[in-house]
Amino acid sequence: MTQTAHRTDNRYGNRPTMKDVAARAGVGLKTVSRVVNGEPGVTPDTERRVREAIDALGFRRNDSARVLRKGRTASIGLILEDLADPFYGPLSRAVEEVARAHGALLINGSSAEDPDREQELALALCARRVDGLVVIPAGDDHRYLEPEIKAGVATVFVDRPAGQIDADVVLSDNLGGARDGVAHLIAHGHRRIGFIGDMPRIHTAAERLRGYRTAMEDAGVPVEEGWMSLGATDPQRVRRAAEAMLSGPSPVTAIFTGNNRVTVTVVRVLAEHDRPVALVGFDDIELADLLQPGVTVVAQDAARLGRTAAERLFRQLDGTLVLPERIELPTRLITRGSGELPPAG
Repeated sequence: MTQTAHRTDNRYGNRPTMKDVAARAGVGLKTVSRVVNGEPGVTPDTERRVREAIDALGFRRNDSARVLRKGRTASIGLILEDLADPFYGPLSRAVEEVARAHGALLINGSSAEDPDREQELALALCARRVDGLVVIPAGDDHRYLEPEIKAGVATVFVDRPAGQIDADVVLSDNLGGARDGVAHLIAHGHRRIGFIGDMPRIHTAAERLRGYRTAMEDAGVPVEEGWMSLGATDPQRVRRAAEAMLSGPSPVTAIFTGNNRVTVTVVRVLAEHDRPVALVGFDDIELADLLQPGVTVVAQDAARLGRTAAERLFRQLDGTLVLPERIELPTRLITRGSGELPPAG
């Protein structure tokens, strides 16, 4: 009768406790604790009775209580720029797989490219006692994290470096990748090459612009001011920039785009254009190989970025890392046709 009443109460939100399991199995509270936590010292028959009671009551271990006792959550936080950006899908998945292999949960959040929101989210995760943070920074001042890092919160920055603190960072070779993409266009006869990128304060956008300038300078090709446009990646702004470059008495014959969102908009603009224009984009895009022509891209390995950052984070937690490092991963030029078009006219 007591057991039936207990089950009825559970339907109204009262979770069964270890005491309930102990009472049903006819054992002490310490015995239940040992079974739940996988500790030795319990006979097979007793363990069977305890597990039957756990199954019957629907008992789940209270990890919050374990946090209070041990001061660790077995969880890490991942702060992304934009959860909707396809680039971050494989990166997030890779971080999650590494976390799972180490028995930790992953908590995702998005800064929406807002430094204040990034700080608020990072400190909220620290307040919930996460063991570590993987951060794609929106801001350029991360001194707010210094007390957390000193308190033992492992921290790795990915895709962009931290600002005003010395911390581990895992990057792609943004400058080298952009230089290679623009050099590829130059090798196919182009001299009037436009660059459309993200906000200039963003590390990756600035580095890719440097790569563009370096390739043009190495080839002895002068760059006109109207060939470069950095700003928000919303389609309206990118469309205006592309159309301006494609018009006038000396229009560009090729465009290098600074990220996947810019590339998608430029592909649409070029589809409406009356003459072929070569295109190379930084970041791969979905269905790039099915377009006519296929889109030539400088691809970075988002999954490898995430995996490398997460593995470094857990090495910090294990105590096997001492000094912060800057790790730069290579990019890869994938030729599909759009970057190999010759100059028109």
